[in-house]
Amino acid sequence: MKIVQKALALVGLLSLCTLFVFALQDVPTDENFEKKLINDYNVYALQVPSDLNFAGEAMPLNNPDILERMDRELLVNTYWQSNGLLMFKRAKKYFPIIEPILAKYGIPDDFKYLAVIESGLTNAVSPAGARGVWQIMPATGRENGLEVNSNVDERYNLEMATEVACKYLLKSKASLGSWTLAAAAYNAGTAGVSRRLREQQVSSYYDLLLGEETGRYLFRIVALKEILSNPSKYGFNFRDKDLYSNIPTYKVEVDTAVKDFSKFAERFGVNYKVLKIHNPWLREAHLNNKSRKLYHISIPKEGYYN
Repeated sequence: MKIVQKALALVGLLSLCTLFVFALQDVPTDENFEKKLINDYNVYALQVPSDLNFAGEAMPLNNPDILERMDRELLVNTYWQSNGLLMFKRAKKYFPIIEPILAKYGIPDDFKYLAVIESGLTNAVSPAGARGVWQIMPATGRENGLEVNSNVDERYNLEMATEVACKYLLKSKASLGSWTLAAAAYNAGTAGVSRRLREQQVSSYYDLLLGEETGRYLFRIVALKEILSNPSKYGFNFRDKDLYSNIPTYKVEVDTAVKDFSKFAERFGVNYKVLKIHNPWLREAHLNNKSRKLYHISIPKEGYYN
């Protein structure tokens, strides 16, 4: 019996020693901490879904070139995690504004992802002069009824800019014959895409040899559509309360000049910064309005900034 007890005591002692050794090894020294980081972070090859489409038009993924290009965009956008998470956050805020306008014009809902790749759903500024969420050029904006100048630039008005984008896409679809080509034309111009189709004697976006940006354009859109539609599949974890929400507003009609928007904002219980957040199309601290045009200025409802 004593032999058994001594044997058990020895086994227990050895076990404690082993645990102690492992505990010492797990102390976060520079060396093992770095190894732990490497071992805990894994990058996986992604399986490209076989049924990807844009606006109901199937991607020919049996073509090895198309498959590789789609795989690239899924990888790039899945593992750019910080940017991807921001897209989820902003989409919750801005898609409810964009979606009904697309539906109003009969534009497929997938085009909301075009806005994502154009600007990251921000009021971006391009070196070429495009502005806003939809990255509209000055001439395109003016041709479609937007006011574009140093005092007022309605390309920054999301509702109005979305309508202009819809009109452009409808014209491109009528001219080129497919939604995929209409999407490409949003990047390269309808005339440019039409010329390439004639020169290369093909009729599909997927058969065109294009420059780097336009060649990646549709694949990026479909990648964002796939990832934003399936967050957990691509490793994005968040709660609904982690996403951004649109602040409710009401409209104030203005058909005169406004000398000082700081004082104007005070009348409605907000400051100048908040007024500009909700009306980025007002480009200066005053409104000229010599023509007595009727503008609708958004004011946040009470209680959201207090």
